[in-house]
Amino acid sequence: MKSYTTAAAALMAAGVVRATSGTFDVLTMNVAGLPSVLQSNDESGDKTTNSELIGTYFAKYGYDIINVQEDFNYHSYIYSTDNHAYRTATSGGAAIGSGLNTLANFDWVDFTRVGWDDCSNDSDYDCLTPKGFTFMRMMVADGVHIDIYNLHADAGTTNADEAARTSNIQQVADYIDTYSTGNAVIVMGDTNSRYTRTADNIAVFTSQNGLTDAFVQLERAGVVPATLTICDNPSLINTCETVDKIFYRGSRVFSLNATLFNYESSKFVQTNGSTLSDHNPITVKFEWINEGLFSQSNYSGGPHGDWFSDLASLPEKPVVSKLVFRGNKRLDSVGVVLSTGTSLTHGGTGGTEASLTLATGEYWTSAKFCTGQYSNRTRNFYVLATTSKGRTVTAGTSTSDCTTFTAPTGWQIVGYMGQDGDEIDQVSLIYAPQY
Repeated sequence: MKSYTTAAAALMAAGVVRATSGTFDVLTMNVAGLPSVLQSNDESGDKTTNSELIGTYFAKYGYDIINVQEDFNYHSYIYSTDNHAYRTATSGGAAIGSGLNTLANFDWVDFTRVGWDDCSNDSDYDCLTPKGFTFMRMMVADGVHIDIYNLHADAGTTNADEAARTSNIQQVADYIDTYSTGNAVIVMGDTNSRYTRTADNIAVFTSQNGLTDAFVQLERAGVVPATLTICDNPSLINTCETVDKIFYRGSRVFSLNATLFNYESSKFVQTNGSTLSDHNPITVKFEWINEGLFSQSNYSGGPHGDWFSDLASLPEKPVVSKLVFRGNKRLDSVGVVLSTGTSLTHGGTGGTEASLTLATGEYWTSAKFCTGQYSNRTRNFYVLATTSKGRTVTAGTSTSDCTTFTAPTGWQIVGYMGQDGDEIDQVSLIYAPQY
């Protein structure tokens, strides 16, 4: 285990209930939930009974985050025997829903379903149900947020299938660049891709998004497969490649590292030893560590507008010299000016400006945000910023739905992440030690 910096240790100071490290595990599994009259998945047994068993195993092994694909017509049977506290609602059976769902021990915000821009019926009739990917921002600990993606890409190997799948993977990669800039990310699901197929572009998650394939890292010593290997089901080895994959990256708020990779097929079997799905379920165990450079608050507001993040723009030891807000009926913009002269501003130009210049040795330490509904969307209506010397500045109009975020002892507020347009739809605060 790494030693922590003094700043990281400050997160555990008296009165602060914020962990600086932790572990969790994930599972991805194609649950073979198409109606048996359409596809048997080459599995024996009754699909209803098999689905109930899958849910039973989810509960028994207690994986922290589970992404499932092909969760179509037997969805309710899986959920009937599972006990995870947080679960997405089904989007419908085959031909209606995407078959993508998440079960977790952690809560999330900003859940979104996205359909593919392209699909192919050339060999596997992928266009007959609205496949795609899902996105959610999951809180695995206080202030520790990870963007979780679940996907099911186009199947088949014809030219049309390959073109559709290439488009699918690129669509997710571009979405990550747009909505997950600066954030920790885990992508897992049925990619229907292999490194050994030259037409597949699965490596784009690494080259474009900076993600690591846990399989390549832990089972291949960082070397992608050059020779096709087909896994048995259940697989008794971890070095063979499947189309089900788990990619990840950390952020400047915390490092994220995969410590275990395993095919879990032998845990998901019927009473006679037969498998429950034609896919090997995959688990990965992760460790996260905040090493004291930055930390983050939870979120205020709703998932609307364009994503922004100051994490990439902040120097290693930021100092805020001025707070700048705009507001009237609602909170139009938020901003800070750093001691270097760099201005970090988000939102629109409406409302009236309210600012506060900080004295030497004065830090922004607390912020109260109030939210409300406007045009059927949750937005931030008000901010009250308080410094270490007790001085305040406000903008916008207060409501009855307010949350106060306070920097940990010895830390300061130095920037923002969230979503905006003409106003501030959603905001989270970035903390750094007081320098």
